[in-house]
Amino acid sequence: MNVIEPRTIPVAAQIAPDARSAQFITWDSRQVGPQTAFAALSGEKTHGNAFVMQALEQGAPFVLTDLDVPRAVRVADATSALRAWGRAARTQANRPVIGITGSVGKTTAKAYVGAALQGRFMPVFNTLNAIACFLLVEAGNPVERTPLVIELGIDRVGEMDELMQLVSPDVGVVTSVGEAHLEAFGSREVIAREKGGVLRAPHALVGLQASSWYPGVPTYGFEGASYAGERLRLSPEGAHFTFQGTPVELPGASRPQAEAAVLGLALASRFGIDIGAAARRLREAEVPAGRFRIHRGILTVIDDTYNASPLSVKAALDALHQFPGRRISVLGRMLELGPDERRLHAEVGDYARQRADLTFGVGAFAGELGDRAYGTSHELEQALLREVRSGDVVLVKASRGISFSPQERARQGVGLESVVHTLLDAHKDDRAPS
Repeated sequence: MNVIEPRTIPVAAQIAPDARSAQFITWDSRQVGPQTAFAALSGEKTHGNAFVMQALEQGAPFVLTDLDVPRAVRVADATSALRAWGRAARTQANRPVIGITGSVGKTTAKAYVGAALQGRFMPVFNTLNAIACFLLVEAGNPVERTPLVIELGIDRVGEMDELMQLVSPDVGVVTSVGEAHLEAFGSREVIAREKGGVLRAPHALVGLQASSWYPGVPTYGFEGASYAGERLRLSPEGAHFTFQGTPVELPGASRPQAEAAVLGLALASRFGIDIGAAARRLREAEVPAGRFRIHRGILTVIDDTYNASPLSVKAALDALHQFPGRRISVLGRMLELGPDERRLHAEVGDYARQRADLTFGVGAFAGELGDRAYGTSHELEQALLREVRSGDVVLVKASRGISFSPQERARQGVGLESVVHTLLDAHKDDRAPS
């Protein structure tokens, strides 16, 4: 286990004599403990300094702050100090780093690459501050040699440049380019340019979907890719293919998961890792909740509620179409699509009508997204409970930040996961292991 020693901070700091080394560091005061230090960062709504005393009471070995308090590592600006510290840890690391970005599929790719390489990665977070904390914990370990797999999420111009300075990946990957965060970027051309910054890494790969934006960069995927899986077969049970002659089976996976697995195997090949062993580990790869999680029973519910963009919704609808039985799409608003959002929702709704037998929409643009449109999640849930029956397959997908009522808005971050819970609870005695 790496030790985060306060005196190694690479910026001017006043270090309290009672500040101790830590094994972890976090910006979330709820995660602080005797082995976990606290970085008091400036947030959108509040400053971490408001939680410094709480962190000290919880036993934080030190707090990174500009306040004069016990166990302080006192700096002029905690955010810039944390990032400089993470950058210094990365510079000293003697292990490969893979940086993964894309409009969709980043987290899935990270999970599958991590499994194939037996690498270390964060389950969810992909922001500058989270990555800096991760690097301090992982990259500074002088003994560990396993790869680090880091998801690079951006939502503004210039952010990839900052991430590249922090992470300095040995391999840069772009999974896809599509309409996501259009409010900030304005066009797919700008998205491609900004995400393409990761390809300045010494080695680069792009998914086939994104290949037209980056001519000459090696690709991964299936037919026509530089690193190609072969003989892909998709079924409700999962994905099956071969890679360099090795059979690969991914229970419950759809095509996007299979493509992520090919990426993992391509990198395993590049790093000299046994392909057979990597393929076996891929069977056990897990993505966080809300990312195409299949819950089976007399009713099959596909929980893909973590986030949504036109590209990811269409991919999920393609996967839904592979299932036997009556296929039902339940779609909510896709956020940050800019002035063309109505047209983009209508296009997705048209595609849903081609791939599903019944289409439900909820909230803003409900009518564009489904033939059965509802204004609130409660109305939607009641309609679904009346409609669904044994053998149905229900896909639930929307951007996580949507909400429908004052009560739900007060709960912060409520999306269509509440619909998933309602359906599963109604059939909890009928579920098979997912």
